[in-house]
Amino acid sequence: MEFVRLLLVFLHLLGMGMLVAMFFVQNRTGKDGPLNKGWLHGAALQLLTGVALVGLAPLTDKEYDHVKIGVKLLVVVVIAGLVAVNLNKQKVASWLTPALAGLVVLNVGVAVFWT
Repeated sequence: MEFVRLLLVFLHLLGMGMLVAMFFVQNRTGKDGPLNKGWLHGAALQLLTGVALVGLAPLTDKEYDHVKIGVKLLVVVVIAGLVAVNLNKQKVASWLTPALAGLVVLNVGVAVFWT
């Protein structure tokens, strides 16, 4: 079971890396260019692996702070929602990319500093 948990943590971190990378990819496209689908893929990977990690907690004897997990879940759902609403637009608002990047940094900060 420990291997499965570590695999999920690995994939969760890859999802975070995808979201960080999408900020740089989006900057190459331009602030008001179309939104890259990688934003949605990274958010979905974070969401699915995070839920799976919390679901496996009883089997792995891990204790999680449920308020912290709720905040992280809310942030990733907001990221996914903003991306889903703006994904098919040819031109997105100039504030969207920095806002998404800020939400990603917020989520990483909550994960690291909330103890």
